Amino acid sequence: MQIKDNVFVVTGGGNGMGREVVLGLLARGARVAAADLNEAGLAETASLASAGDRLTTHVLNVSDRKAVLALPGAVEKAHGQVDGLFNVAGIIQPFVKINELDFEQIDRVMNVNFWGVVNMTKAFLPTLLTRPAAGLLNVSSMGGFLPVPGQAAYGASKAAVKLFTEALYAELQGTPVAVTVVFPGGVGTNITVNSGVAMPNMDPAMMAKAPKTVTPADAGRQIIEGFEKGAFRVLIGSDARFMDRFSRFSPRRATLLIANQMKSLLG
Repeated sequence: MQIKDNVFVVTGGGNGMGREVVLGLLARGARVAAADLNEAGLAETASLASAGDRLTTHVLNVSDRKAVLALPGAVEKAHGQVDGLFNVAGIIQPFVKINELDFEQIDRVMNVNFWGVVNMTKAFLPTLLTRPAAGLLNVSSMGGFLPVPGQAAYGASKAAVKLFTEALYAELQGTPVAVTVVFPGGVGTNITVNSGVAMPNMDPAMMAKAPKTVTPADAGRQIIEGFEKGAFRVLIGSDARFMDRFSRFSPRRATLLIANQMKSLLG
């Protein structure tokens, strides 16, 4: 769909891929409502954008359903309409096995990654359905189709986003709303810091073999381009593209490959 002169809501707009999506949309002539829990991060995004009233920032916890349901009214008051939604916000879990992961941490990951997407979708879909053309994009993960030891709860949340988005795609056939699901591989963001998670020491040999990460700016560009095209799926990074094919061809071998790579991290 057209980006210029339309209005888009972006979660996770205070950093990483979400910030780059905000900046990219503004550069293409859109109006944007950027939402994030991090007020300082939103302020930095606004400073980088220098977009005047074409950008509004909204401090928001996407897992707070009451606050999310109030957001459409605030965005429409500021911008007059809403033409698209980018659900980019997400966190990871501590790098530990399920047996060592407490319920509170599992709930936190599910509440942000899955219920945040559900809350935002339910809040904005009625409005999107009234537009002549609209779009809804949800960011899953390579971990949403490939199990990563030490990130089982995170992967489960992203697998839920995958199926939720694909079901939306099917349900919204024949409506003005195009639906896209995105599967990033390794992207050079500060997701560990933003998630309050310490990054374990990686084996140097393993790091040398790891695919080169995609920059947040490149990831943001690919997300916007996929949205513009109304793509069903967007795979970001050579690692995501390769593992998507490998996991469908030989799911057990793909699972064991990642398990072996993660051994040094989990002990």
